[in-house]
Amino acid sequence: MTDSPSDSRRRFLRFLAASPLAPAFMPGSTVWGEWASELVQGRMIIRSPEEALSVMDFEPAAHAALPGAHFGYMASGVDDDVTLRANSAGYGHFGLRPRRLVDVRNVDTTLRLLDGSYSTPIFVCPCGSQRAFHAEGELATARAAGKFNILQMLSGVTTTSVEDVNAARRRPVWYQLYPTNVEAVAQAIAKRAQRAGCQVLILTVDLNAGRNLETQMRSARVDARECADCHVSGFPGVMRRKPMFDGVDLAKVTGYEDPGMTWEYVQRMRQAVPGMKLVIKGIVTAIDARLAVQHGVDAIVVSNHGGRAEESGKATIDSLAEVVQAVAGRIPVMLDGGVRRGTDVFKALALGATAVGVGRPYLWGLAAFGQKGVEAVLVLLQKELELTMRQMGTTNLAAIRTAKAVEPSR
Repeated sequence: MTDSPSDSRRRFLRFLAASPLAPAFMPGSTVWGEWASELVQGRMIIRSPEEALSVMDFEPAAHAALPGAHFGYMASGVDDDVTLRANSAGYGHFGLRPRRLVDVRNVDTTLRLLDGSYSTPIFVCPCGSQRAFHAEGELATARAAGKFNILQMLSGVTTTSVEDVNAARRRPVWYQLYPTNVEAVAQAIAKRAQRAGCQVLILTVDLNAGRNLETQMRSARVDARECADCHVSGFPGVMRRKPMFDGVDLAKVTGYEDPGMTWEYVQRMRQAVPGMKLVIKGIVTAIDARLAVQHGVDAIVVSNHGGRAEESGKATIDSLAEVVQAVAGRIPVMLDGGVRRGTDVFKALALGATAVGVGRPYLWGLAAFGQKGVEAVLVLLQKELELTMRQMGTTNLAAIRTAKAVEPSR
């Protein structure tokens, strides 16, 4: 029986996806456009988490499962999405130096951090509005993270309360705080997280100047669904879907950000929740890293909000070295942004990161398959990290930091 032209093309595209030529077919090319069309139409989309060979296999499955506006919210950056793309591309700026004839039968990825031990240096980034991607939302993510004893950061714009998430995870999350423009509101929410058992508060500082979510807004425009049942227009309507703001006086709140925030604000926040560790998320320069240490911050997350903060065009992995040098080992330096492979995690650890966060990939898994999808993403990244550690002759996290196994690509 002779294949039709479309069948032949699909067969060729499947062959191409597995071939060494695949990197040549980058987004923007004609062949990529046909390939992407095949993916979106469902002809090459995985049907179960077990079929995935890498975390990237979950992206088209998530795209197929979600309304256009919801996928656009997850996938977009700011302005022209330059920083979004730079985050992932940045790992290509560094190469690996494999070692041979090292006993690598046993690999230990145990991480000891501010509130105890975790099984891996990979952590779950704080991503908001997860019920927009799956009915169980943050609960599915929490159960997956808890199953493997992986650090989970919970977004301040969660669609599930911190109390319920902690119960599902069976261990308190690190709570990420959006300050709003009213300091009393921020302090009230931080105190609620502390009462819920959270020992670590993460203050996000990279959005206070505002941002332009152009691609997200374009995605919403082409989504023809009637969304009024879920979405009430204006900021009060957004707040209605965020349970961490329940019971708080929001009369003067106009946004999640506080453009007037300074380092004195950081000091006051620490005083508001004595006993909690305080982490600053969104530091990308040496000067701010030194100021964070001077103001007694307990850890830093090198982050540009997954390319959704400023359009600097600079990858977080390219910002890591100057932050690590400025901190000089005094506090942990964590990193997120663009992580898609275990090799990405390894490179960040080798360049001085204490832990490395994953964001969009676990959301893809969540959108496509719920808790099982999140679990599969975390397992794939962990397996790739352990494989890379063996190939580099590093059997624990301390060895990664001292092995000099990463160098700039030529």
